[in-house]
Amino acid sequence: MSGKGGKGALEQPDPLHPRRAAGLAALRAVTTQGALIERLTRTLAEALTTDNVVSAVAGSLVPAFRADGLVIFAVEEGRLYLVGSSGYSRGFLDQISGTPYTEETPVGEALRTGVPQFFGSTEEMVARYPMVADQPKAGHMDSRIFLPLVASGRAIGVTILSFVGTYRLGGEERTLLTALSSLIAQALERARLHDATAARARELQRALLPHLLPSVPAVTAAAHYLPAGRGAEVGGDWYDLIPLSAERVALVIGDVMGHGIPEAATMGRLRTAVRTLSDLDLPPDDILDRVNDIVGDLGEDGFATCLYGVYDSVTGDFTFSSAGHPPPVAVFPDGTVTYLASYTAPPLGIADPPFETETATLPDGGFLVLYTDGFVQAGDGDLESGMARLALALATAVGNAETPPVAELRDVIAARLLPAHSDTRDDAALLIARTNRLAPSDVASWPLPDDPKAAGEAREHVRDQLAAWHLGEDVVMTTELLVSELVSNVVRHARGPVRLRLLRSRSLTCEVSDGSLTTPHIRRTGPTDEDGRGLQLVSALAQRWGARYTSHGKSIWTEQRLSA
Repeated sequence: MSGKGGKGALEQPDPLHPRRAAGLAALRAVTTQGALIERLTRTLAEALTTDNVVSAVAGSLVPAFRADGLVIFAVEEGRLYLVGSSGYSRGFLDQISGTPYTEETPVGEALRTGVPQFFGSTEEMVARYPMVADQPKAGHMDSRIFLPLVASGRAIGVTILSFVGTYRLGGEERTLLTALSSLIAQALERARLHDATAARARELQRALLPHLLPSVPAVTAAAHYLPAGRGAEVGGDWYDLIPLSAERVALVIGDVMGHGIPEAATMGRLRTAVRTLSDLDLPPDDILDRVNDIVGDLGEDGFATCLYGVYDSVTGDFTFSSAGHPPPVAVFPDGTVTYLASYTAPPLGIADPPFETETATLPDGGFLVLYTDGFVQAGDGDLESGMARLALALATAVGNAETPPVAELRDVIAARLLPAHSDTRDDAALLIARTNRLAPSDVASWPLPDDPKAAGEAREHVRDQLAAWHLGEDVVMTTELLVSELVSNVVRHARGPVRLRLLRSRSLTCEVSDGSLTTPHIRRTGPTDEDGRGLQLVSALAQRWGARYTSHGKSIWTEQRLSA
């Protein structure tokens, strides 16, 4: 078949074919290079961290140039510090990270001149730089390319591409790598600035959050915090556990709206304010009322949610107030899960006090779970479905035959509700506390007459009760002195009804209550003053002492540390 247009005609030699083939090859090379530059530019633009930069470079350069290894070093004070790698063993990287370099090495030459160094074999590199012969060998790598990373006129690092066996690059490939090194340098400098900012932010976050939750008899607690996975990786979520008087403890969780260092700083201010107000033993609604004023002073754009509650280990009551915060969860020993709040005020900063106060009675060995919205919205972003998942996870974990320890329960719940990776849209905080009731045998209470003989009766009650508790004579003598001063002060300066209460735990708490709202304070006394030294004696004898308002008046309390 040889007619015109047949197969034979198509197979005739074409004198223009070699030139056309070369043109097509050049066109394909240009197109490939453009695609590589576009892809690397796009991925580097999206890279926030140095790890992102390494992944972007490894995902583009290694397959494009058929490299077997990639390593990126930052340079500081004449030393190489590993940023990231691909295709190298951990042992080799550990040997060279932190090592010095000189100008008589490929790295030094590339950084000094700003010109990439290309070596088709190890022999070629050693012939030019003999001192590198003594450096650690990277497996079977033989050919190497050293790309200096120069940003803002300053050498900040070097990228090394390695190949197994001999590898030669053409002029166009060398020009392309030189251009790409500039893109890598700019992205790396930007990422290192981001990492430094994020590191400072994390340090700030760690400084503002509790390093360790205090160990108190009333509860056994554990917390979890996960910052948002983007940006400065720091936010305004916080939690706290604050020991109070009379074997009570405050549990706090809050969320400053937004992310970043300013929000973290605001969080620190609010946490400090809450702790300071807690020292005054104010009720939850009063504390939120005062913190609301603080948030209001931050400006129109500043607001936060907060839940503040007090657990009383004598009664088992958890009394709390909430400002725009998701409701707390009570988990009973049988696995029953209940959301406690029936009312939630607007967030702090826009709320209109007074705040509502609610009380729930919890059993011994139950759990209180406080959380931020980011914790339950980490899945699909829906608050209600997230709260349902939390309730199911708690019921499943606690309803088993053996109730897990608090730290284990925290880990289980966090694993079920938070994504496996840290790329969350919002900060997430979780505070779980197992409630421990004080045994009835460790609580003793008596009414006292509102007259001078009350101090004598109080001393008798103290002697009898401390003897029944098998406490030492030194504790008895100190407690008698403390109770005598407290009761005498009430009889002289306050009004009835008067009641004495003793609580035995790790500390011995003596509490004298009356119907007056006047709080005592230590007075400065002169050498000739006949009174005014009672509270000075109380302060000297007690480990801690203070006063708090109650629904019927006030209570003055002291604490003495008991030996094991």
